[in-house]
Amino acid sequence: MNLLILAANGQIARLVEERILSEDNFKSVNLTLFLRNADRLANLATNPRVTLIEGDLNKEADVVNAAQGQDLIFSAVVDHDDTGSNRPTKNIIKAAQENQVHRIIETSLLGLYNEVPGEFGRWNNETCFGGDPSGSAPVLADQLLKDSGLNYTTLRLPWLNDRDEIKYTITHRNEPYVGVSGSRKSIADVVLKIVADPNFAAFDSMGIADPDTQGLDRPVY
Repeated sequence: MNLLILAANGQIARLVEERILSEDNFKSVNLTLFLRNADRLANLATNPRVTLIEGDLNKEADVVNAAQGQDLIFSAVVDHDDTGSNRPTKNIIKAAQENQVHRIIETSLLGLYNEVPGEFGRWNNETCFGGDPSGSAPVLADQLLKDSGLNYTTLRLPWLNDRDEIKYTITHRNEPYVGVSGSRKSIADVVLKIVADPNFAAFDSMGIADPDTQGLDRPVY
């Protein structure tokens, strides 16, 4: 498999990269790592399974060129582009369509559908969306992927922490979100489940969080 990771210097992206390059069950996966400054991943430059590409996610040609020969695209950054623009997501969709890449993973936020219950849901809604997610860039990005006809997964991330644990539960588009926080290692684990089995979470929007944080009214760090 050829995997393109966009925003490849992000914390979750680097966890994914580390596991792919070190675990035997991913030894057939080759990485194309797309970021603004390739020097930030200079430690991987000599790895025969790694190609570093400098580019701007907001520039269509950069993303289209990076997607050549890829089997799966993982965007490790939330599309916060100005309302109605959504350049990152539109460029990813264009790149996938032009290069016949049929599998996309894109990170997003919890609360896209007002699916987070209780006081935490109210607080998250105010903090992330100014009280109303409708029309926001993350919501529109999720809809663009859904309408694209491509096999996509939206990962609705919790409030993240750096705990050294993999512990999460998954909810789906029409289900109440469970939990408020989770580890970056847990999100990386979900991404790797899709890399290992691209049929996992196909055409889905997944909420991911530590179920032990359910009912709390603020994030857990």
